[in-house]
Amino acid sequence: MPSTQKTIPLFPILLVNFIGMLGFSIVLPFLVFLVTDFGGNAFIYGLVGSMYPGFQLIGAPILGRLSDKYGRRKILLVSQAGTLLSWVVFFIAFFVPAEPIWAFESSITGSFSLSWPLIIIFFARGFDGLTGGNIAVANAYLADITPPEKRNVNFGKMGISFSLGFIVGPALAGTLGALGYGNHLSVLAALIISVVALVLIYFYLPESNPKNKKQSAEKIERPTIKFIFGLPHIGFMLSMYFMVFLGFHFFYTAFPVHAVENLKWDVSQTGIFFTLLSTVMVIVQGPILKKVSTKFSEPILIITGGIILGTNFLLYLPSDSTITYFAVILFSLGNGLMWPSIQAFLSKITPDAHQGTVQGFAGSFGSLAGVIGLIGGGFFYASLGTDVFIFSAVIIYLVAFMAIRLLKLETTKTGKK
Repeated sequence: MPSTQKTIPLFPILLVNFIGMLGFSIVLPFLVFLVTDFGGNAFIYGLVGSMYPGFQLIGAPILGRLSDKYGRRKILLVSQAGTLLSWVVFFIAFFVPAEPIWAFESSITGSFSLSWPLIIIFFARGFDGLTGGNIAVANAYLADITPPEKRNVNFGKMGISFSLGFIVGPALAGTLGALGYGNHLSVLAALIISVVALVLIYFYLPESNPKNKKQSAEKIERPTIKFIFGLPHIGFMLSMYFMVFLGFHFFYTAFPVHAVENLKWDVSQTGIFFTLLSTVMVIVQGPILKKVSTKFSEPILIITGGIILGTNFLLYLPSDSTITYFAVILFSLGNGLMWPSIQAFLSKITPDAHQGTVQGFAGSFGSLAGVIGLIGGGFFYASLGTDVFIFSAVIIYLVAFMAIRLLKLETTKTGKK
């Protein structure tokens, strides 16, 4: 293990992750309204939402590989600079006339019109996705500075920083919106937050993966699917990664519609639900995960968490608010145990020289699942109603079943090669 694991503090990378999520989530409460104001509809909103994960499919593996070759800090700077530029472009959309340049109507997509502000937003979200390898590189950074026996707990802390950013972002957007400046102020806040993150990385984040030998850097393979799946057990883990994201995105796409149509919730009640979900997640990924990770291996926690999480999705079928709020506990407990354990196990079986590359492809697989889930979740909900949650449950149950194989890997100690 590199000596950096003992010398680099964890807090800066956690703060970078928190600020990154804060900047992303601050626009979530009003993005759908902004899209419709500029001439779009629900179909266009879905396309705008898929731009980031769609382009991240391309960017994350490349940035991950470059972080193996040139160092994590440099690539995090590039990624954050791309996010900053994307928010600058996004902000410009407010000052461009929203006159329609092309109108379209069909029974499938509904009626919408394209305007220059809408096109600018498409470009901004796509560019942010293309340079959006920050999560993958941050995960590789965390693996660099954390010994294997502590990765489960530290990936849990990374999850906490993510959840806190998701809580604070929408709350901040609501506060800024109450000041009466429309959506301009929230986007400007996202831009400023990106500047803060860039400064933080530049001045306070040391390099975790220095390029000690030029020869070593030159030996890093190009990021191809064939190469990644040629690494022992990595393809299997990425398949699990894909399935987890697919199950989640079916839920995240279908639940807001379910909340309005079946639970009869308003926007405020739905926001409270997701805030409560994130808050309980912080508790699980903090003290609870820290305690159980000393007693149980990652495969055991993946299996247990997967069973609990899968059962949670079935509790949405009755369309009862009381049962739905109880499901929050199971969701948070299951995900809080399962997800950091998957991330930790993936990092443990990945060779040090390819940590960034593998994490980049993991992000790419997650993005692919996100695109499919965003489109499929809405389609299946329209066709099947709440039965779509059975899809999420079955997928997560399959992940728990697949994790049985990891028990053997843990026992035979097939770690890094």
